[in-house]
Amino acid sequence: MLICMRTTLEIDDALFHLAKEFAVKKRKPLRAVVEEALREKLARYPSGGEFEKVTLVVSEKTGGVRSGVDLDNSASLLDAMESLDGPAGR
Repeated sequence: MLICMRTTLEIDDALFHLAKEFAVKKRKPLRAVVEEALREKLARYPSGGEFEKVTLVVSEKTGGVRSGVDLDNSASLLDAMESLDGPAGR
């Protein structure tokens, strides 16, 4: 039995259009093109899964989650991130 995971990804518009155009030219579904590209990228890493350890800083402030942000709702998280520093959120 083949198990597949459904997910939603945000992809840069220009990259999406390039990938979609590539998929059409190769007569493959976009899903197959994305999977193939991801497999090729991950194949470049050591087989032991030895990735560089990264420590993420969650916040320098205390007080918990910002008001109105639901950690179980990706849309609300995206809205909160985009509102931090202008329209791009960065």
